[in-house]
Amino acid sequence: MEINNAFGTLVLGAKNREIGPKLALLDETGEVASTFSLDRGEAVVGRGDADIKFDDVFLSPMHARFELREGELWVRDLGSRNGTWTFIEAPTKLADCDILLVGSQLLRFRRLGYPGPHPPEADSTRRMGSLVPSADVAVLEQLRADGSVRDTFHLSPARTVLLGREAGDWVFPYDQTMSGRHAEVRSQDAEFFVHDAGSRNGVALGVRGERAVKKGQRVLVGDQVLRVESVGL
Repeated sequence: MEINNAFGTLVLGAKNREIGPKLALLDETGEVASTFSLDRGEAVVGRGDADIKFDDVFLSPMHARFELREGELWVRDLGSRNGTWTFIEAPTKLADCDILLVGSQLLRFRRLGYPGPHPPEADSTRRMGSLVPSADVAVLEQLRADGSVRDTFHLSPARTVLLGREAGDWVFPYDQTMSGRHAEVRSQDAEFFVHDAGSRNGVALGVRGERAVKKGQRVLVGDQVLRVESVGL
């Protein structure tokens, strides 16, 4: 900024205005380690010949793309091996095949549908079985690194499920990156919503296609956490 008039008023020229979004790289304590300006309104993040480059073995060479369009900043995964993740800031509705990052666990949400009525037995004998919960309409699947399913947890209507390292309905005592009470999956009408239960490391949702991100929101690419500092003009 330059002072170039008799009144000492600061003259704001184009070179002093934000002309593009700004991203901050956060360190392990959550402090800003460095910042990046997307002066062209777009940038590719990756391990190879990218605009924002990191020496990170968890990053694909061309991992994710940030782009400013009509006043909104969008992030798109470029087919990376480990995905691009946005940390949730409010209860978020889950869609079929969404993948959550809770601590170091990858959990895939999958719809099962509502079961139909069972036809009566030919001899009218009633079958035994667990009565509560009466119906499992969705499932969380714990994914290994190769994408195979290790364990599952079934979800039913009108039930809240707590995930954590020390307490909850599904407990992961071996995951030191997970808080004692980390996240909840709540049933609401016919939908399921994920809530951050005040965890230290947050809950992230895998980007499918592209997703709009706002100022202050964190994005995980590889082992790097980027925070949107500004969206620009």
